[in-house]
Amino acid sequence: MMNTISILGSTGSIGRQTLDVAEQLGLQVAALTANSNVERMEAQCRKFRPRLAVMTEEAAAKELAVRLQDTSVKVLAGTDALVDAAVIPEAETVVTAVVGMVGLKATLAAIREKKRIALANKETLVCAGELVMSEADRCGAEIVPVDSEHSAIFQCLQGCADRREIRRLILTCSGGPFRGMGRDEVGRMTKADALRHPNWTMGPKITVDCSTLMNKGLEVIEAMRLYRLPLAQVSVMVHPQSIVHSMVEFKDGAVLAQLGTPDMRLPIRYAMTYPERGENPAPPLDLLNSPPLTFLEPDRETFPCLRLAEEAAEAGGTACAILNGANEEAVRLFLAEKIGFYDISDLVAAARATVPVTQTPSLEEILSADHAARKAVKSAFVRRHS
Repeated sequence: MMNTISILGSTGSIGRQTLDVAEQLGLQVAALTANSNVERMEAQCRKFRPRLAVMTEEAAAKELAVRLQDTSVKVLAGTDALVDAAVIPEAETVVTAVVGMVGLKATLAAIREKKRIALANKETLVCAGELVMSEADRCGAEIVPVDSEHSAIFQCLQGCADRREIRRLILTCSGGPFRGMGRDEVGRMTKADALRHPNWTMGPKITVDCSTLMNKGLEVIEAMRLYRLPLAQVSVMVHPQSIVHSMVEFKDGAVLAQLGTPDMRLPIRYAMTYPERGENPAPPLDLLNSPPLTFLEPDRETFPCLRLAEEAAEAGGTACAILNGANEEAVRLFLAEKIGFYDISDLVAAARATVPVTQTPSLEEILSADHAARKAVKSAFVRRHS
C-alpha cells in the first residue's frame, strides 16, 4: 500500500470519497485540485495539509490563496497546473477524479513519472486509450481502475495470466432512473428527473450520462482499452440492484462476478491498497437480506446513446473523442435546461456525422477532434434556436 497520494478533482463526489478512504487508511495527501469550489477546497486543505492546491479557475485560485495565506499550502491556477499536481514528487499514486478531457494531459504526465494511476476519469481512456495504454507500457506505470465496473473486472481477472482465456467481459448497468420506460415517457423527463439515480450518488454530469446510458457506452470503450479486447468481447447487461458490479465469462464457461454494496469507497479503497486488501469499517454486503438479482438486455432504441458509443468504439480513431466531446457539450446544455433529453443523443449523432475521423491519431489530433465535436454541437444548437 502506498503512503502518499495526489487527487485531481478532490471536491467532486469521487474526490471527497477518496479523501474519506485516505483518512481511514492513514494516507498522506500531497496535492489537491478542483475547478471553482473554494470553500470546500479550503476545508480540505486545512484538514489534509497538502503541499499544493490547484484551482483551474483563475479567480477561484486567487481567492483560495488569500484564504490559505496563514498556511504553507502553495496555490496554483489554471488547467496546466493540474500537471504540477500530477507529477508532485511526494505522491506515489495519482487519483484522477476530474470530469472530462481536462484530465488527459495530467494523466499522461503522471504516467511518464511512473506513478500508479488510480483511474476514475473514464474520458482519458475513451478519447486516448491506445495512446495512454501504450505510454503506460513504455514507462512501466500501473493503471488501477476506480470505476466500480472496471474495478470489478480488474478483481475478477486476478490470476488470469492469459487474456486469450476470456470469452467476454460483462459490464452491469443499473438502467438509470428511466429503466423500463418507453420513448414517449422518457422524452418528457426533465433535468430533475435525470438527476434522481436510484442507486448511486454521483456528480450531475455522470448522473445524466447514467440516465442516457452514455455512461455505460463510455465504459464499454474504456474496457476495450484497459483490457485490449475488441467490441465483440465487451457486453452490457442491465442489473437494477447494482450488487453485481461486473463479470468475466471465460472460454470454459465459468463466470466470475464481483459483488458488493453500491458504495464507491469499495473500489477506491481497493485501488489504494492493491494488491492487498485493507480492513474496511463499512458494513459488508448482507446476502441474506439482499433483493433477488435480475439481469436484462439494455434497450438501445429508448436509450440510443449506448448504441452511438458502441458505433464509435467500432469506428476507432478519433471517433470516440468526437463522441465524448459532443456528449459533454450536449449534457452541459441539458443541465442548463436549454435542450430536452433526446436532444442529447440527437446532437451527439449530428456531431459524429459532421466531424471527420482520423485513425491512429496523435494527442494533438485527439484534442482537435474533441474541440471540433464541441463546436459542432454548439453550432447545431444555435441553428435549432435561431
